[in-house]
Amino acid sequence: MSSTRYIDLKTNKVVVSTNTPKATANSIKAADVAPAAVQVVLSAERPRLLQASMPVIPQAYSPGVPPTDLVGGQTYYAGTTTRCSVGFAVTKGTQKGFVSAGHCGAPGTATVGFNRLTQGSVRASAFPGDGDHSWVALNDAWTHRPLVGNDSGGIMYVYGSREAIEGSSVCLAGSSLAGLDWHCGTITQREADVTYPEGVVEDVMRTSACAHPGNAGAAMLSIGQAQGIVSGGSSGCEHGGVTYVQPINDILTAYDLTLVTFTKNEASTGSCNGYPNSITGALKNGQAIYQPPGLSYRTSVTGTHYGCLEANSSGDFDLHLQKQNGLTWSTVAVSQTPSPFEELGYLGPPGVYRYLLVSFKGAGPYTLGYTTP
Repeated sequence: MSSTRYIDLKTNKVVVSTNTPKATANSIKAADVAPAAVQVVLSAERPRLLQASMPVIPQAYSPGVPPTDLVGGQTYYAGTTTRCSVGFAVTKGTQKGFVSAGHCGAPGTATVGFNRLTQGSVRASAFPGDGDHSWVALNDAWTHRPLVGNDSGGIMYVYGSREAIEGSSVCLAGSSLAGLDWHCGTITQREADVTYPEGVVEDVMRTSACAHPGNAGAAMLSIGQAQGIVSGGSSGCEHGGVTYVQPINDILTAYDLTLVTFTKNEASTGSCNGYPNSITGALKNGQAIYQPPGLSYRTSVTGTHYGCLEANSSGDFDLHLQKQNGLTWSTVAVSQTPSPFEELGYLGPPGVYRYLLVSFKGAGPYTLGYTTP
């Protein structure tokens, strides 16, 4: 029997989604649970873990990323038979590492990178039960970076691990036979329990972003904020799919880890002075405008875009970087803190970009500084 369980906040009921509703209802009745408190629904979901077996797959990376830089979503191999995905870069004291799915490898399992270079070993892992997570300690040959990326598109910086609410957009990057894929969807439930053939994992997120075999451990983001790593899924991307995600903050707490995050442009002085492109203006309370003049700029090479927004001390302005995709624009990086100073970075492919400046609160002058690759 496969199933997921979560609380429906609208009805204040426990929803049990299962492929065997009659047997599930009988089990609930035998457990002497009040029928009004539980809703059993028929589901086509068949939760499965998403590690994959060998063979070794080829994997290239965006220009500008050295082959020994650890990037979220990369393929790695645990032991001699298992292929999984790197989650997020972390540290434990002075030891650098990354997080991934617990079912990918037991403590002591040796790992190698996508390029077949010796990488490290699993220090701790949990599965099943109250988590499906692990952390891998890296050797000195690797540099861990606050990045999540793919073969053909942009690479996202990781800014933090602020939890997104149900309904928020999320994207995951993970290893597949086709290379390194991005898949996007929304968070449909938090604090769900999922039953795999191998056992139950508690307190996962359920999302509508699909995933492939090999995506176990893959990094999931919501506009630059780490949300979690992929545990398993159902249906695959050919049929829409559902993904079950271990929340990142639970993993950091479990192993006393620190997430590696992007902070500022290395050339930053704590203000927007010194950027090669600079624009001044003013925002009204609640106003949103696009910059630069002409509303966009084009770059013909892959590289890092740095943006900086500085307001007066009474304003709370936010900064978004957007990339044109056909007739639409997608937000690829955002900085939205309570402070009057925002700074972001995005390592992206050639294309057309623009900045969106938003007054979350307050009015007054601003300075926008930015670099182009």
